[in-house]
Amino acid sequence: MEPRTSRRRFLTNAAVGATMGLAGFARRSRADDATATNALDAIDRVPNAVGLETVVDGLEMPLALEFAPRANRRYVADRGGRIFAHESDGLRDEPFLDLRDTVRTGGERGLLGMTLHPDFAENRRLFVHFSAPRQSGTPADFDHTGILASFRATNDGRKVRRDTGRVVLEIPQPADFHNGGDLAFGPDGFLYVGIGAGGGGGGGGQDVTTDVLGSVLRLDVDDRTADRAYAVPDDNPLVGRTGLDEYYAWGFRNPWRLSFDDGDCFVADVGESDYEEVNRLEKGGNYGWNVREGTHCYREDTCPDRSAERNGGGEPFRDPIIEYPHPPTESAVSGVSVIGGYVYRGSTLPALEGAYVFGDFLPEGRLFAATRPDDGDELWPTTVLEIDGETSLERLLSFGRDDEGEVYALGTATGGGGVFRVVPTE
Repeated sequence: MEPRTSRRRFLTNAAVGATMGLAGFARRSRADDATATNALDAIDRVPNAVGLETVVDGLEMPLALEFAPRANRRYVADRGGRIFAHESDGLRDEPFLDLRDTVRTGGERGLLGMTLHPDFAENRRLFVHFSAPRQSGTPADFDHTGILASFRATNDGRKVRRDTGRVVLEIPQPADFHNGGDLAFGPDGFLYVGIGAGGGGGGGGQDVTTDVLGSVLRLDVDDRTADRAYAVPDDNPLVGRTGLDEYYAWGFRNPWRLSFDDGDCFVADVGESDYEEVNRLEKGGNYGWNVREGTHCYREDTCPDRSAERNGGGEPFRDPIIEYPHPPTESAVSGVSVIGGYVYRGSTLPALEGAYVFGDFLPEGRLFAATRPDDGDELWPTTVLEIDGETSLERLLSFGRDDEGEVYALGTATGGGGVFRVVPTE
């Protein structure tokens, strides 16, 4: 077996070289060379490999992880419809919240998202996003209705009171896949909601007037109007323009996990044919689906660089910050379905500081790490984090980050589903 240092240099050069090629650079100047060198220096500081330490086991398909403030307690949402509280002595026997009588599963449906209100320690509010049977107003030919709902936990934070459940928003979904579902509060205090375009075959993404599919929404859930269980922030980009006011950004296919770091919001978007991508969210941004897939044309016959006037207002399409190809490929960073992660801000792996840690649904013994280039318009150099040790993942489903900045992978391993802390190798 070749030495790790030489293998790492090969992987790094292959990943960065592939990224440069995918961006379509035909010519490079000395300034480009300097930027690439700085980016390589940053990515070279990322460790060759990481380990996974089991924190929670005994789950089926964990999709969301939240950390209770001022308490040694974690909440883990399982796709089947339950949220569990995990404390120092393990999982509590009784679920924190059990929605199995309400959640519809099968395909990619289920309990898809969970987040705590920023003031959870005081108000005990949490929000969930799940698949439910068709509700009144959902078209008869649609598959189901996505529900964004709020609940309140008991004062001790160990149980949710079902009678506090309130529907915030219903999202009619045409298919049982590409439903998105992630939730996160931004530093502005507003709730961001990732919604898939619903279905395959290149559908969805560009119509901002009919529904909220293929989008990231931004809602004020601390206020409400006469006809809605939320308010729309006044500075949402389509307020006063053609389109639904709830939109914050659009042109997504299946945003699968979003996270905030130092004012940035990272949205991973699952590709269809050839490429996976991660985007940095910008207000009013159109990320190109179903015209583009990553930085590439989705259709051979047409590939404009901006949206149609009648749909999104003619705004230019935004490029991703990360993309990688589907196999077969010579690129070391490749896969079939991107799983969005977090920027590492912990202390146990100082070489990962500032790197965006993410992965693919089929990990094959790997996570990925990307570092910010000096030129903000360039694709981020990305490399492989090999998973060393006894614990490996068969399927990667999601990520989490605690208050200390440590990153956790959620997925299934030989013993079932669990939560695994990313740690140094021994």
